[in-house]
This record gives sequence, C-alpha cells and structure tokens, in this order.
Amino acid sequence: MLNYQRYQKNPVLKFPERTWPDKEITKAPIWCSVDLRDGNQALVDPMVVSEKIEMWNLLLKLGFKQIEVGFPAASQIEYDFLRRLVDEKRIPDDVTVQVLAQCRKEQIDRTFESIQGVKRAVVHIYNSTSTLQRDVVFHKNMDEIVDIAVQGTKWVKEAAEKFPGEIILEYSPESFTGTEMDFAVRICDAVADVWQPDENHPMIVNLPSTVEMNTPNVYADQIEYCATHMKCRDRVTLSIHPHNDRGEGVASTELALLAGADRVEGTLLGNGERTGNVDILNVAYNMFSQGIDPKLNLENINEIIEVCERLTKMKVDPRHPYAGKLVFTAFSGSHQDAINKGEQAMKERGSKIWQVPYLPIDPADIGRKYEPVVRINSQSGKGGVAFVMDNYFGFKLPKAMQREFADVVQAQSEKIGEVTPEKIMDDFRREYLDKKEPLHFRRLQVVDLSNTTDSDFDTQITLTYTDEGAEKTFTAVGNGPLDAARRGIHEYMGCSVKILDYEEHALKSGSDSQAAAYIHLMDADTGKATFGVGVSSNITRASVRAIFSAMNRLGIGSKETFRNF
Repeated sequence: MLNYQRYQKNPVLKFPERTWPDKEITKAPIWCSVDLRDGNQALVDPMVVSEKIEMWNLLLKLGFKQIEVGFPAASQIEYDFLRRLVDEKRIPDDVTVQVLAQCRKEQIDRTFESIQGVKRAVVHIYNSTSTLQRDVVFHKNMDEIVDIAVQGTKWVKEAAEKFPGEIILEYSPESFTGTEMDFAVRICDAVADVWQPDENHPMIVNLPSTVEMNTPNVYADQIEYCATHMKCRDRVTLSIHPHNDRGEGVASTELALLAGADRVEGTLLGNGERTGNVDILNVAYNMFSQGIDPKLNLENINEIIEVCERLTKMKVDPRHPYAGKLVFTAFSGSHQDAINKGEQAMKERGSKIWQVPYLPIDPADIGRKYEPVVRINSQSGKGGVAFVMDNYFGFKLPKAMQREFADVVQAQSEKIGEVTPEKIMDDFRREYLDKKEPLHFRRLQVVDLSNTTDSDFDTQITLTYTDEGAEKTFTAVGNGPLDAARRGIHEYMGCSVKILDYEEHALKSGSDSQAAAYIHLMDADTGKATFGVGVSSNITRASVRAIFSAMNRLGIGSKETFRNF
C-alpha cells in the first residue's frame, strides 16, 4: 500500500481578490528560450560548443528574441560558447542574450567578462527563497536572504555602470512556489529599490515554478498576488519559469498569463531538469489553435524535432502534444468517422475556418501530413476504413458498403494488428475488384433502341463472359444497360438477382480518368445481399463488372456452373 501518510499538502494561498479566472489569453508573451542553459544542464550528454551553435541557429530561425545562452561563470564550455557568438558576430541586433549567475561577486565579475562586446544583455541573478531551503540548505532567516539578493544587485549595478552596452537586470526568487508570498514581494521590491528601474528601462522579475508544488490555479494566484502587491510592478516585466513536476507545466503557464505574466521562459519540447521545463512549443501551438499569432516561426515542426532529437540525444514521445508521431492519428472508429465527415463538410462548404472533430489544428499548418491521420487496427470502424479508401486511393465507398468492407479489414487486423493502407487496398482488390471466378465479365456491346417503335425497351446489350474459363455470350434488352444485364442474367444464366442500389464516381480527373461503380446486389432466391465493385474507363462496363463482382461474392452462378459442383 502506498504510504501516503508520509506526505502533506503544500500550503495554498488564500487570495479571494483574484481576477484571472475571468480573463482570456489574447496575445503571445515575450518568449525566452532556456534550451542552451536550463535545458542543456539536464542532458545526460550535454551539448558541446558546435552543437550549441546549431541550437542557437535554430532558435534564431524560430524567431526567439531573448535567449539564455548559459551560465558562463560556472562553465568554461558556456563561457567559450558565448565568446564565439560575440567574436563571430552571431548575435543579431534585435536579439538579446541572457546569462545566469548566482549573487556572488566572483561569478558576477566573470559573467561581465563573458559578455564584453555584447550590445545588450540580460544578467539574470537568483537566490533561493523558499521556507524549506532557508531552513535545510542555507540556514538563514528572511533578512539574511534579502541581503544576499540586494548585495548581488549592487554588484551587478556597479559592473553595469562600467559596461559599454545595455544591461537589463533579471532577478529570480528561486524556489518561488515554496516561498511565503509576502516575503516574495518584499525581496523583489528590495531588489528593485537598488536597481531603480523605470518604465522606459524596466527590469525583469522572474517568478519561477522551480518545483511544481500545487495545482495550476495556485500558481496563478501566486503570480497575481505578487503582480498586485509589488510596489515596482509598473517598472518590471513580470516573467515566469514553470517546471513540470506535476505534469501541469503548460496549464500553469497559461493560467499565469491570465494572472498577469508578461514573459515565459521555457524550452523546445519541454526539455529540462526532472520532468522538464514548460514546453514553449506546446503553449505557442495552443495559442495558434485559438487564432492567436504565437509570434514564433513554427510552420515546420518536423525540422524542430529532428534538430532537437539529434542535439539532445532524446526522443520525442509519440504522444507528445503536436510533435508526437501519433498525435494526429485516430485508431478509434468513431473518431475516424468524425474526422472523415469533418473534412468532407469543410470541402463541401468551402470553409476557410478549420473545424474538424478530434483535430484541433490542421496538421499541414505545422508541417505534418495527412497520411498518418487515420490508422487502422482492430478498434477501428467503418469511418476509418472509408477515410483511407477515399484519401489514399480515391474510392468513395457508399455508406451502406462501409460496414461490409470494414468487417473484412477488422478480421485482418485481429490477426496481424495494425493494417496499413496498402494492405487495406490489397483486401479491397481481393474482395471486390479481382472477384472474377467463376464468372468473369469480358465484353459488352450496347445498342440504343429508343428510336425503334416496335420495342418496349430502350437498350439492347450483348454481353460476353467466361464461366469457369468457358466463354459464353447472351443478348438481352431492358430499360438501360443495367436493367438489360439483370434480365439477361436471369433469362440466360438462371440467376434471379435484384439491384438494390447503385453509385458511381470518377477516380481521377483527366481524359484518361477511370470510373468506379458500386452495385448492391441481392440474390432473390436466398435474400442474401452484398456489394460488388467495378472499375473501367467506361462507366457502363464498370457497372457490369460490379454486378459480376457481387455475383461471385454471393456465390451465385449460371445453372451450368451449379451442375459442375
């Protein structure tokens, strides 16, 4: 039995003044990628400088304007990487690099050495403020923790006054989610009092969910509490840095944006310590799905996945939102049917607004393809099979036929598991198109009798077929080729059949296009019914082939055939 009694609830902020539940996300935040620092430090095999350069180039391509490049005072590789960016002039004028340092004099001095030549940089300092860490790690009281932050800010300010470029201070009360909120407000205001930001030169106050300790609504309350209680709020950019310990990083981010956050720090695909940082792509694509410009260039998720997997040596989970291989895949029959109908409805209505059940966005908009959308296994239904036959091969199965063929496919999938589109088409050929024994339609001549005054019918056909290889021919009349064929089959072959339904369509456009015909045929003697399918460049021949396909599937043939059995 789980020993749940070892654990206790984390404190919940009492904040009835909250306003965030009534708000909506209407625009993208300032994005800051921490892939090169927070994400990199969590890798089993951290990136070397050349790999960091490639990740840097990807982040620039995606449109990030703020990028945390590392902890140059604590790592020679990160120091060397930053110097390469500077020396090789790889930092665009509109991109701000961010560097991390503890509130320690030697680290701050080394950090300023690393950014020499940078036009604009965010210097990000932090110290831990939580109740637990004050007690068991630092053994310091609140005043002593505030002194660490204030002194670190003073050292940054002294160095910034001598620095030829622009310095933006970022301060993080690390382990914020385990900190008393009045204390978090106090220490952030103390830092601001030293730095003296103004509306034209704001500092960044970053309130991280260093360890996700409660439900997302609690984090939102904490963010709004600080936003409404800090004296310096109108002079700071309020930033968040959510982790994903409870699997709620995206929700925490979105609710924190409702609560007043201006800026989000995170990583591509959620890489980071423990369960990771918030996945910036996930949050951005969520905005995109609501008609909000995410302010990032995210049209090719496959490229992002390829680069990230190669550089981090970590695979994207197949169920990862937007990026996983299976996220635009439907196995459920009811889901497949709804996707099929949704796509058809959009085409018929000429709608420019994406509205397809179970697909929140068009996979093509982010560089994914339609082919993997529907896959067939033993749980699939008629809608999924119909979708594959239409979208892969152009066969628009009549609704009444979809169940019949789905049963055929399901029988296969129960034996072998997932069934590929190619295997489905093979089954379709075997069951319908290649059903040519014992009766095989060969040739057809059609004569128009409409101008013949002594005939009660308007069509005469001469039909040639083989019966177990023996060629035979009959001539019959009727009201149209299909009626004539039915009458001839009854009179000359001794088979009583009834055409219940008939549908046809072109398989592809162009002068060489072929037509597909579907005949729902009933054996009048037994009451059994099934579908037959025929394909030809001539729709009449396709229809007659469909009749013969259905007869073979029903197991009915000429009287001569039965005598041979």
